[in-house]
Amino acid sequence: MRALFLASLLSLPLLAPAAQARPSAAEAQALLQARPELVQQLRQRIITSGMTAEQVRARLKAEGYPENLLDAYLPGSSGAAGAVGEDVLGAIRRLGIADDAEISTMRTMLGGAVPAAEEVRDEQKGQNQEDSDELFGLALFRSATSEFLPTMDGPVDANYRLGPGDQLVLILTDQVELAHTLDVTREGFVVIPQVGQLSVANLTLEQLENLLYQRLPRSYSGVRRGADAPTRFTVSVSRLRAIQVYVTGDVVRPSSYRISSAGTAMTALYAAGGPTERGSLREVTVRRAGRTVATLDVYDYLLRGDNSADVRLENGDVLFVRTHGPRVRVAGEVVRPATYELKPGETLRDALTAAGGFRATAATRRVQIQRIVPPAERVEGGRDRSVIDVASTGSTVADFPALSMTGGDVVRVFAVADRVRNRIVVNGNVWNPGPQAFRSGLTLSQALRAAGGLKSDTHLGRVQVTRLRPDSTRQQLHAMLRDTTGAVVEDLALAEDDEIEVFSVTEFRPNRFVAIGGSVRRSGRYPWREGMTLRDLVLLAGGLREGAYLREAEVARLPLDRSRGVTATTVRVPLDSSYLGDYVPGRPYAGAPGLASPAFGTSPEVVLSPYDNVLIMEQPDWQLQRTVTLTGEVRFPGRYALKSKDERISDLIARAGGLTKEAEADAAYFSRTQSNTSFAAQTVNERVRTRVGVDLSRALRRAESDDDLVLTDDDSLHVPFRRTTVEIIGLVNAPTAIAVDRGRTLRYYVRAAGGASATGDEKKVYVIQPNGKIEARERVLWVFVNNPTPRAGATVVVPAKEERASSSERVATVALIAQTIASIAAVAALLR
Repeated sequence: MRALFLASLLSLPLLAPAAQARPSAAEAQALLQARPELVQQLRQRIITSGMTAEQVRARLKAEGYPENLLDAYLPGSSGAAGAVGEDVLGAIRRLGIADDAEISTMRTMLGGAVPAAEEVRDEQKGQNQEDSDELFGLALFRSATSEFLPTMDGPVDANYRLGPGDQLVLILTDQVELAHTLDVTREGFVVIPQVGQLSVANLTLEQLENLLYQRLPRSYSGVRRGADAPTRFTVSVSRLRAIQVYVTGDVVRPSSYRISSAGTAMTALYAAGGPTERGSLREVTVRRAGRTVATLDVYDYLLRGDNSADVRLENGDVLFVRTHGPRVRVAGEVVRPATYELKPGETLRDALTAAGGFRATAATRRVQIQRIVPPAERVEGGRDRSVIDVASTGSTVADFPALSMTGGDVVRVFAVADRVRNRIVVNGNVWNPGPQAFRSGLTLSQALRAAGGLKSDTHLGRVQVTRLRPDSTRQQLHAMLRDTTGAVVEDLALAEDDEIEVFSVTEFRPNRFVAIGGSVRRSGRYPWREGMTLRDLVLLAGGLREGAYLREAEVARLPLDRSRGVTATTVRVPLDSSYLGDYVPGRPYAGAPGLASPAFGTSPEVVLSPYDNVLIMEQPDWQLQRTVTLTGEVRFPGRYALKSKDERISDLIARAGGLTKEAEADAAYFSRTQSNTSFAAQTVNERVRTRVGVDLSRALRRAESDDDLVLTDDDSLHVPFRRTTVEIIGLVNAPTAIAVDRGRTLRYYVRAAGGASATGDEKKVYVIQPNGKIEARERVLWVFVNNPTPRAGATVVVPAKEERASSSERVATVALIAQTIASIAAVAALLR
């Protein structure tokens, strides 16, 4: 709780520092974890209660708490107790293990770290704002509005007094049509053509009209009072003068201000930003010529809409805002929870009235005042604060005594109990579930009829009635229904707070399904319905796919006898062309080669059982055309459809008319699309295209050789134009490409790129030949090194050196080897 009580005595800002704020719920739990003596006290309370662990868990369940909430505090528990939250303290109080005073003592041990139940509820609802630090009335001056800024143009009210700088408009009509603009001079007079000079200073508009009725008839004979006057006139203020006023004291922007002559004390106060948090809203004085001419109470304007004390200012007036008087905070179930400033002599009634009175949820029989003990009455021992309960004789603010208030008081209005009385609740399989009003003599059958009656699928075997006992435990009662009209076999008299649960037979039925897979559009599981046939399931699966085998399907069914590990029995059921959704009798069926078209409507209906698994097979060897792409230096490039499953690269080149004279067969680029399979996750991701090293020249020379690959769908072969260079990349000093020099060694090409860099490993250089095959150096008989020869279009790659082990790592490796040898020797000695 924030320290607001010393604000009025010490003239400090009302908002206390954050360090003095009350701990949050999370901070409270951290504090409780650091107080093991409280955990020990809770365990001792449970032991002295005499309840066993089973009784504690049963009581917790009956009260709606988790059964294991207090397991860490039960006798013999070895687990570490977690943070003691409000739920734990509330459960201990509900179980009668500790009373309210003892719970309050536990909170006091932590300096009030655990929020009280009422405050926790208020924080969750976000409605009561019990700890609101808002100073009532300041928000009026913090908003950007021009509400208190009068216009510099007219009109003005009847009490406005004219002065130098004002501008008037005089209009004559009927016999004479004239309009005059009249400026009030510094001397306080106006000059009217053909009329002369008139002194208007400090006159109201009504007084000015009376003066004009005296002077105008001298020049305009038709001007006189009455509706039948031949000449009439109107006079108004068209522009107001500006005045200089001074706003001082505890205001946001003390200074001098030029405001409209129609401005009031509220106008000047708003122009200065209003009072600061130290300033008063109850006593704003207006001083004129060294004496106080008016005192403004802003609460009159805010609470009662009374602006009678908002006097009009004059030039040179001083508006003074003194420091605030005693302030009290009204919290809880009031309309406007806030901090209010009180005048001398104002009482508890005035504070509650300023707060808007009670909400509908307020407990109006008492309020509580937390008071700072006056300095003269304080004693040692931390008794600087006290609590006063004030009882009411009625239910309104006026029924409370006129108790005097002091600065720093906190008035708390409590809420009514959350528990709803005089009701029962009907839940479950009724048409209108929910709470009902309880009356004496109410029976179970009457409550069911009031809930709209039972649904047709109601379980008649048992209706449960949960009854709340006086000790807050719950008793389980039950009854049997005669039929779905709500008649009870032995009707049960209900009690207040009974909870009725009506069950549905649908709740007890398993979610049975059937499954289908194979050559259908949407494989998966579908709900089983009694009388469901294979044809119904095929329709739910979106129909058969092109190429489905229409002679028979396989149905896997749960076995009647599960002995010997049998998990399913399979049967083959016949199909026909009527299973095709778009099949028209008499139209040829595009089936597999050599298979006769299945007759329409010749297969019987197959009734499915729960959990049947249907497999629609695909026609043998049926598939759409597979295509490959051939580009580059061939006579007829394009996308070719494969004629057979064993068609090879040489066959494709032959169909394309062979290679052109400029083709570089050794640099042919062959790629294949493969699935990116994750073995760890057992999933197949998107398909990726990878290069496959192929020696096209060898494939064309020797048909059906290893390089003459069998083609698959979406293969791609590109035969490039003849190449004449070799590219050197990797960790070399100057990556480059040079003309191929047949007969040159691998070292020649590396040196042509400036040699290997400091991090490059020339010993492990390798070559990517133009056909995609990778050739590396290989050692023969541990002495001779066989270097690959780059061909035209090849790429020479110099990799990075392997990181050498540090001296410490080498020592550790040697030590490990020595330890291993010693262990082997010891084992050998034991074996002897």
